[in-house]
Amino acid sequence: MENIRSRVNIGNKVEDVKLRKRKSQLYSKEDENILKDGELRRVVLFSVAFRLINCLLVQTSFVPDEYWQSLEVSHRMVFNYGYLTWEWKEGIRGFTYPLFFAFIYKILHFLNYDSVFLLIWLPRIIQALFAAFADAKFFYLIRTLERHDIAKWTFFCHMCSWFSWFCCTRTLTNSTETTLTSLALFYFPLPRSKTHSSKIYLSLVALAVIVRPTALIVWFPLLMYHFWQENDKLRLITHTVVPIGAVAVVISTLIDCIFYGKWTVVQFNFLKFNVFHGVADFYGSHPWHWYFSQGFAVVIGPHLPLFLHGCSLAFKRYKILLAAIVWTIVVYSLLPHKEFRFIYPVLPFCMIFCGISLASLKAWRRTAATVLLVSNLLAALYTGLIHQRGSLDVMSRLQTLCDVRNISTMQPDVLLLMPCHSTPYYSHVHCPMKMRFLECPPDLGEEGHVDEADRFYEDPLHWLRTSFPYKSSLPTHLVLFDVLEKEISVFLQGNNFVRTAEMFHTHFPEGKVGGSIFIYERH
Repeated sequence: MENIRSRVNIGNKVEDVKLRKRKSQLYSKEDENILKDGELRRVVLFSVAFRLINCLLVQTSFVPDEYWQSLEVSHRMVFNYGYLTWEWKEGIRGFTYPLFFAFIYKILHFLNYDSVFLLIWLPRIIQALFAAFADAKFFYLIRTLERHDIAKWTFFCHMCSWFSWFCCTRTLTNSTETTLTSLALFYFPLPRSKTHSSKIYLSLVALAVIVRPTALIVWFPLLMYHFWQENDKLRLITHTVVPIGAVAVVISTLIDCIFYGKWTVVQFNFLKFNVFHGVADFYGSHPWHWYFSQGFAVVIGPHLPLFLHGCSLAFKRYKILLAAIVWTIVVYSLLPHKEFRFIYPVLPFCMIFCGISLASLKAWRRTAATVLLVSNLLAALYTGLIHQRGSLDVMSRLQTLCDVRNISTMQPDVLLLMPCHSTPYYSHVHCPMKMRFLECPPDLGEEGHVDEADRFYEDPLHWLRTSFPYKSSLPTHLVLFDVLEKEISVFLQGNNFVRTAEMFHTHFPEGKVGGSIFIYERH
């Protein structure tokens, strides 16, 4: 045999055999990991830049909770002027969420950098960076579950959502709840998931529940799914669920007890006031079908056709996520008080179906993507830069009175004649200038309950005359919506109030909320 080999090779130059390179994961794991690292790095940088721009281009107000359950409480905790609303006195909101912003305020105060600009924008920038981190994790999750093109189009759908643009950088508990939900999904045991970690995802869910107890609604079907799929159920409960839940409840309760000065279980109070006492109904109610007929369509926006198509394509693959979406909408539909932001946490789930749908479109993919981008961009820019911006602009104008307060003998005294909590408060003024707004605590069955805002709007002229019988007791500045001006014009003229500023608010005035906000000054 050796002789034969030698004869065959005599006079022939031995050359190395060149094998064809294959792109299989089996043969190029190292190259693919490098690609993933580079791709993920680009996604992170893009997400951070995108969300910072997002943050700067959202200059409008959404709902009072954006300030009155976060920045106003944090400002009061650190700077000790102004006052807390009834919600915090009754103990249905936890201090864990505003404590984070209070920590930021405390650092700024310690460094002597507590300017109004930083007090307003730094919490929002941090919220934007947190959202960007969740965006990158969301892409990486889909990248491990699906093909590259599906991951790319899913990320595209997620980032161009107008409602995410409108909400994710705001200091809302709903925004933080959604970000935590998106992060927890990364570690949740989805089918074919390679990033599963029960301890991490359950810790994030516990934190989301501390921030906003209603997060449990979204996660209930997912938790049941995990429990059903788990082989060692007893170990999951005793070694993971119970310890994490106990630590979360203890830490949350200790924080709230310290700041309330008494034993307070916020999660129980939240349930008692909003469900058993029906306090949430005080802020408005809608028919049971509102989320199905209006709410969900507005939140998902132009993505709706893609979502419905994606559900038909990936129903079996992601039926647990679809079940969580339907469950959340059904449960919230049973509650009388409804808002768009309540179902915001399921929006990332919806984007998975939208991405699968968009990736499946061959001939019409670019057209659909262009229409999706343009329609969402128009909605995002309008709601972020124009709609309901007067609430913030008027506080910027009032903040200039702080300088007047320091150099003038006549101290500013501002009265906001608007539906209560229509604007931010001391967090956007940051000086102990005298301010007051019409209060509207809900009726909890207490004797002598007074809703000051309701009494004012029953007869504004009578309320003003009885509240300020002498000119010496009059405020120096009045802030009101334009729809109120005609009704109290006699009072304004009789007491020498002159309009000194007008701020655009909305193109869609409704009820007591007008299209513009006026500032009147007494001369």
